[in-house]
Amino acid sequence: MNLAQLKTGDKAVIVRVGGSGAFRKRILEMGFVQGKEIMSVHNAPLKDPIYYKILDYNVSLRRKDAELIEVRPLEPLMEPHPEMQGGDEELLPEPQLHSLHRMQGRAQAGTLPTLRIALLGNPNCGKTSLFNQASGAHEHVGNYSGVTVEAKTGHIYYGGYRLEIIDLPGTYSLSPYSPEELYIRSYITGDERPDLVLNVIDTCNLERNLYLTLQLKELGLPVVVALNMFDEFIARKEYFDYPRLSRLLGVPMIPTVCRTGLGLEALFDEVISLAPGIKSADPQLFDPERGKLRPLRIPYGSTLEPMIEELTEKVKEHTTLHDPILARSTAIKLLERDEDIESQLLHRYARGGFLLSARDFALRRLKEERSEEAEALITDARYGFISGALKETYRPKHSGKRTLTDRIDDIVTHRLWGFPIFLALMAFMFFCTFALGQYPMDLIDLGVAKLGEWVGGIMADGPLRDLIVDGVIAGVGGVIVFLPQIIILYLFISLLEDSGYMARAAFIMDKLMHKMGLHGKSFIPLIMGFGCNVPAVMSTRMIESRKSRLVTMLVLPFMSCSARLPVYILLSGAFFPIPWQATLVLFSLYLIGVLVAVCSARLLKSTTFKGEDIPFVMELPPYRTPTARSILIHVWTRAKQYLQKMGTVILAASILVWFMSYYPRQNDARAVKDQKVEAVQASLLPEVEKQAQVDSLEHAFAIYHQEQSIIGRIGHISEPIIRPLGFDWKMGVSIVSGLMAKEVVVSTMGVIYTGSGDDGEEAVAQLSERMRTERRADGAPSFTPIVAYTFMLFVLLYFPCIATLIAIGREAGHWRWGAFAAVYSCALAWLVCFIVYQTSLLLG
Repeated sequence: MNLAQLKTGDKAVIVRVGGSGAFRKRILEMGFVQGKEIMSVHNAPLKDPIYYKILDYNVSLRRKDAELIEVRPLEPLMEPHPEMQGGDEELLPEPQLHSLHRMQGRAQAGTLPTLRIALLGNPNCGKTSLFNQASGAHEHVGNYSGVTVEAKTGHIYYGGYRLEIIDLPGTYSLSPYSPEELYIRSYITGDERPDLVLNVIDTCNLERNLYLTLQLKELGLPVVVALNMFDEFIARKEYFDYPRLSRLLGVPMIPTVCRTGLGLEALFDEVISLAPGIKSADPQLFDPERGKLRPLRIPYGSTLEPMIEELTEKVKEHTTLHDPILARSTAIKLLERDEDIESQLLHRYARGGFLLSARDFALRRLKEERSEEAEALITDARYGFISGALKETYRPKHSGKRTLTDRIDDIVTHRLWGFPIFLALMAFMFFCTFALGQYPMDLIDLGVAKLGEWVGGIMADGPLRDLIVDGVIAGVGGVIVFLPQIIILYLFISLLEDSGYMARAAFIMDKLMHKMGLHGKSFIPLIMGFGCNVPAVMSTRMIESRKSRLVTMLVLPFMSCSARLPVYILLSGAFFPIPWQATLVLFSLYLIGVLVAVCSARLLKSTTFKGEDIPFVMELPPYRTPTARSILIHVWTRAKQYLQKMGTVILAASILVWFMSYYPRQNDARAVKDQKVEAVQASLLPEVEKQAQVDSLEHAFAIYHQEQSIIGRIGHISEPIIRPLGFDWKMGVSIVSGLMAKEVVVSTMGVIYTGSGDDGEEAVAQLSERMRTERRADGAPSFTPIVAYTFMLFVLLYFPCIATLIAIGREAGHWRWGAFAAVYSCALAWLVCFIVYQTSLLLG
């Protein structure tokens, strides 16, 4: 029978893994090897993908991929082998874990030798927590694959060394299925390789995590293992002789709790003991002749081993890889059909083609003798080696108790309740963003108004005063008031990521995403896009397929990032004042963005990016309680980026918009206006009526001045294009200014609609009122609820910000993809808004 036929709750033993290419390699390396026990947990709400448990971790597979795995049902009455039940041995004493104390005296830092340390491990193993604890950096810590989308560097002064720590993306193996994995292997084996690899593993999931450790050892790299999450392992009260396992693998192993920093002192002491010239390393692990850690040689069996030896000799003979460890690892990679290694050999060595021919001959021979692929035999041998080592050092308990993760998943991934829970969480997130953020927004708005009033009062009239009050304070202040909503949005996204729910959302949505042309893993970047499109584009590196990666990148700008939120809040608050109406409008915009993204993906998949359907294989990490530190780091990092944008892009744009709206000065019209004001003030009208007429004259002049300014003329040029959408020249100016950054739309509207930005009035309230009362030449209101909604829809769909386009071009490898995203999004925005507005006119 195949794995897809396994009923929910039933167990089986894997007999054979079918399929080919990247799927087969990936699934083998994740532990789907012959003889391993697997259990079907349950189906997704749409019955695809399927949730399985193997090697004490959870993973999801699409049904059609599960059909490629042959299994044998496990009889319910079969008991675990006595040797594997554990619990009878006396537990080893708990290690004493100490936090890290940084070396004092940084003034001497320039004279200290530097050790470069690469952090490497599976996703969700705690690498970034270690990085943050050790270096004091503030990288976001998430609980799903793909949080670290590029290498981050920090440093620490400890034990007489400057330790430069590089946090690499999480990976299950060194096989280059994705750009991240290719980058990792190139980095740790390249010319600028680190002095040491610090391999962080989840102690509660030894068998799968040690697979990467073996690959690192096979490359001959100096490795220290951090046995992370050791506090959770101790709570399980299982026997684990990790000093003995350390000797078997030839690698130092130090228990740690990276989340709190415990054990890091011993860990970095061990790291320093392996520094060049230091002789304090464990003699049982250290090879004095080579001056390095003892190498690890995995036996690959009587069939493969002679082929590996033969290829190794040929590699040493025809390349410069004379080191026996490097030559052997290259031979193994050749047998695994590693395309990157093949390419390197062909480009660097004249006899590279001969080596590939020799490899092909060996594989044909293997096929005749065993009818098996080399990659499967190699993976089986590695897991067999790990199983043997753990059999001697580790006794797991088979209590049969269901974990907290199992119980939570019974609810949140349930076939009936999974979707409603997901939609309710999204709706609740947007409601809180809008409703709770209103109170601090009002306070900030009041502060901005008071600041403008105070600065305007102490400065003399003139261009400089107008620049500071109407350009800088009004422009930047009109955007900074939305910081509370953005913080709340990031708070929710961080909670979903850190708790582990984000991976469940991808699991729930996979079938739907797949039908619409997107990969299941695309869902995570799409959700991240609600925060900011730039890191979301970078996180597409976790998607193995280049075509799926490009499609995801190109549709990501339709996800409503936080920069658009100020526009939504301003217009929905002005034209949909009832809270439930505003919430519904906000939710509909986010939902439309998602629908446009998936429909665009479907279109691209059926035209430009036909073919190549990459399987959905994703780990479902255990649920963990998000730490306050991690949440604060994530929220503060994003808030800081928003504030930095205030001081750079938005400030520059506000000044530019002010300049273009301030000049030319229209002195003749101003003189006429001043004469009329003087005449009104000299009249015998009541003071209230005088003030009303003066305000009317001032506002009329401000509108005339804006229309005749540089920016007004630009708006008039764009008006014929946007008039069918219900927009006038002022809205056109706001749209053009938003090309730089979407937050600038609000500050531009503030400058245009409020004229000089009267001191003492609350900026947002004043802007909302002016938009509600604004009239066109024919007397019709410029803004109506449908025009406001269409404008928000246009802001949602049109041109991504410059930073997003740059990110798309960089990640896609060519600027043309960024240009395509710009043209496609603008054309689509115009078409959708034209249909919405014209349909509303027809319906009355």
